Amino acid sequence: MKIAVIGAGGFVGTQVCKILGEMPEISSISMLDRVAPVGIDLAKATFFEGDFSESVLRQQALDGADAVICLAAILGGGAEQNYALARRVNVDATLDLIEDLRDRAPDTRFVFASTIAAYAKPLPDPVTDTTPLAPTMVYGAQKVMIEVALSNFAARGWLDAVSLRPSGVMARDGADAALKTAFMSRLFWCVKRGEDITLPVAEDSKTWLTSVDVVARNFIHGAMLPVLGANRAFTLPALSLRYGDLVAALRRAYPDSPSRIRFDPDPEIVSLFGSYPELETETADQLGFLRDADADALVANAMV
Repeated sequence: MKIAVIGAGGFVGTQVCKILGEMPEISSISMLDRVAPVGIDLAKATFFEGDFSESVLRQQALDGADAVICLAAILGGGAEQNYALARRVNVDATLDLIEDLRDRAPDTRFVFASTIAAYAKPLPDPVTDTTPLAPTMVYGAQKVMIEVALSNFAARGWLDAVSLRPSGVMARDGADAALKTAFMSRLFWCVKRGEDITLPVAEDSKTWLTSVDVVARNFIHGAMLPVLGANRAFTLPALSLRYGDLVAALRRAYPDSPSRIRFDPDPEIVSLFGSYPELETETADQLGFLRDADADALVANAMV
């Protein structure tokens, strides 16, 4: 089986390619990005350097692929700051990509990385597969546009596509400090390295988190599932976790860390990233998608 990964050099993309490289059933990996993923065994991988909006390069990377995992995007804060760039990547280039596949290889499985920013705030309790989408951020709105297109393509038989919405993926080392969510990943690395950190949430604030290893395996699972069913856009399983419980798990993982952790809640940040209800993911659970077993597993799987 050949799998193409668009956005292979990113945080999740690199982990996806590492796992694919270890799977005997994967014969070859086609990786497309501006920057090559680090630490990938190239024995069965080919890297295509450039922008996936480039038609010729895109077609070379997709040639012969049985499945395509699309992770390339201009993320939350970047999309808010540069709407024109975000539209070119998140909407225009992505539509070009799926239309290429529709015209050339409609039987190809297409797995699209969407986002929980598709939901409106405040969130109902619990969030389920039937919770309406009402994004307020540019990033979320653009992802929903592609979700709608892919669901339509799948219903028409134009493309075997699915949109998967991951929660906060942990833990990116060196997360951009300008991102409002950067404190989540920084917490993991600060504890590991013995550095102090102040969290802009309360100890009992709650969020949804998943490890990079589990989310990478979920995108691969989506690419390889024989049958997806009728629902072609749904949220992936995640842990609904209090920050205090996360800190406790990190203390258990790094018992000798001198890191001092202080909670200094910012009402805006708590509202955005610390007021999550329970999450029910019936569709994903029935299809065998994974979640980290508990906070300790999340820490272990995030620091791979």
